[in-house]
Amino acid sequence: MVEAVLLAVMLLLSWYGARALGFGRGDRIAIQFAGSKKSLAAGLPMASVLFGAQASLAVLPLMLFHQMQLMVCAVIAKRRSRDAEVRAEAAVVDRGGRSRAGVGSG
Repeated sequence: MVEAVLLAVMLLLSWYGARALGFGRGDRIAIQFAGSKKSLAAGLPMASVLFGAQASLAVLPLMLFHQMQLMVCAVIAKRRSRDAEVRAEAAVVDRGGRSRAGVGSG
């Protein structure tokens, strides 16, 4: 449970922090995904240095947390791509006054 809260806080902090710093939508998406993905890559070497032979006890929760990150971010990525499709469709409608989905099909 603590891991889920920590992941949610970091995802929200990276998204709204990047917005507060004036980054565009594309940059905010990159910051959000890159900002929370260092746990396994950084955690494994640190665990071996800190815990030595007992590092395997620390690695299992880290691997589970990493899997949770991947699953949650897959859902977010799907939502972000759907949002981009909606924005693109709205831009086409705004430019032409009507949807261009049926153009050239008849």
